[in-house]
Amino acid sequence: MKEKIISKASEMFLKLGFKSITMDDIAGEMCISKKTIYKYFCNKEILIEESTALMHIEIHEIIDNIVNKKHNAIQENFEIRKMFKEMFQSSDTSPIYQLKKHYPEIHEKVMLREINECNTIFKKNIEEGIKQGLYRDNINIGNYTTFYYNLIFSIKESTSSEKESQELELQILEYHTRAMATAAGLIELDKHLLNPTI
Repeated sequence: MKEKIISKASEMFLKLGFKSITMDDIAGEMCISKKTIYKYFCNKEILIEESTALMHIEIHEIIDNIVNKKHNAIQENFEIRKMFKEMFQSSDTSPIYQLKKHYPEIHEKVMLREINECNTIFKKNIEEGIKQGLYRDNINIGNYTTFYYNLIFSIKESTSSEKESQELELQILEYHTRAMATAAGLIELDKHLLNPTI
């Protein structure tokens, strides 16, 4: 039952917001009593913590699956962006923005958890892109990884609208890729930018 509550809460938090969803809402959606939820979670903050931990695992499993498909480095970034877009398409407000505003301590834990995972993914992507001849081989990988991480998460944390956040993320992805791309990389980038499904 505990896992079912976390799963349903995660779904509702992403769709309608961490602040607006109450324990009553979750209980009503699951057709269980609020007392049942409190049997496993003494307050909403603990439920949010466990929900964000589950989201982290699920998101990174999907990212790992995308990476394992061995797309070229530029396509891989667009596939990951597409995954996030589909995952958050029913959200009006950015989940990360909500967390930072209403639950700053939980937000801090989430960011500490994300920083290592994301930096590893971004670093590997740049290394692969260099091997594939899509990114220049004279860039400072550590700096470019940090630049990209900081740009992406500053947008997520400061933009309340999920739609606006996604539009800005696409611009950041283009900016990041153009800064590193070889002539072949620019051709690949333009191909993805012309694709309306992104």
